[in-house]
Amino acid sequence: MKITDLKAITLGRVSIIRIDTDEGIYGYGEAHCPKQQVIPLKRFILGEDPTNVEKVMKKIRFRGAFKPFGSQISAIEIALWDIAGKAAGLPVCKLLGGKVRDKVRVYCDCGAGVLWDPDDPTSAYSPEAYAEKARRRMKMPQGFTILKFDIGFHGSHGGQLLSVHGGSYEAEDLYPTKGHVTERGLKAEIACVEAIKDVLGDKIGLAVDCGPGQSLPSAIKLAKALEPFNLLWAEDLLTGDYTPYTDPEAYRILTSSTVTPILTGEQIYLRHGFRDLIEQHAVDIVAPDICDVGGLAEAKWIAEFADLYGLLIAPHNVGLPIVFMANVHAAAAMPQNFIAFEFHSVDIPWWEDIVKGLEKPMIKDGFVNVPDSPGLGIELNEKVMRKHLSEGEKYFE
Repeated sequence: MKITDLKAITLGRVSIIRIDTDEGIYGYGEAHCPKQQVIPLKRFILGEDPTNVEKVMKKIRFRGAFKPFGSQISAIEIALWDIAGKAAGLPVCKLLGGKVRDKVRVYCDCGAGVLWDPDDPTSAYSPEAYAEKARRRMKMPQGFTILKFDIGFHGSHGGQLLSVHGGSYEAEDLYPTKGHVTERGLKAEIACVEAIKDVLGDKIGLAVDCGPGQSLPSAIKLAKALEPFNLLWAEDLLTGDYTPYTDPEAYRILTSSTVTPILTGEQIYLRHGFRDLIEQHAVDIVAPDICDVGGLAEAKWIAEFADLYGLLIAPHNVGLPIVFMANVHAAAAMPQNFIAFEFHSVDIPWWEDIVKGLEKPMIKDGFVNVPDSPGLGIELNEKVMRKHLSEGEKYFE
């Protein structure tokens, strides 16, 4: 079998790729970057056997970097596994070592609170707004068992902290930002978490995304103040999304100062970027993103490495059902340090309609069943896809 083409289409801010072969088998991938960053890689993979996934990846892996420059590499890796599974007549998780679990837990990213006033983005950052969002998410038919909310510098318009007058020093209305949190700002962060917990109680697990960008002293204060709430984790307090580096030593100091579990890793490219975080126990939980880390096999390897050191894994995920299902297959084969992976599209009504071949709804009681069909187990619904393609875009033509 030989690769004959690589095509890409744009749907919103996501590029969907298809790798074709001379035997009529094709595989889908998803890149969170313009398709113009993916297409130039075609010349490096044409003529290769797509079922030799690692051999093909050796030709392009060195062309990636920290988010957002690992996405095009990751998309190709996902598509190769889809082809390999279809060619073998096996689900991708079988090629990764087989299922450890028959269903995979998913957690819901809730963002900030309810936007009370569409003309005032800061209206989503009051404790009352967070409490109302928590009530609404608890009623969702997917039955999520874990919810995550944005506090601190995470979110639009500088995040929750920048909505607090005098909440921080030096932070700016840009992303990612960096600043030192004031006493007033710290109290505002805690008030939002307290409001959410009053709604959730101990029925649903709570995690918070806090940055990136807090100073180390601010991060330590916040993590310690969060201890009474028994959070699943506090995310990206120091570095994180779109930060082109990590600081394992600073994270080690933070993690050792608190019993609040600390998580990071969504921007990191390849396993090498996780080595110091894991070996030094610099965090409690790692969060590779399959769309940025180099693919689903790379994420599975990181899970196994983390398990050797007693760390947990909760993969970051945002996007369409292609990478969602890549997460399902990778998570199905991960060790028992897996917690859940992220679902970021709860408010997109047509999200699961763009694929077929799966039992729907895809998420039930907070879990996704692992399919037994070959490859990723999905096929795109061309009719629905065409309705949502970007203006002027053609369907793999």
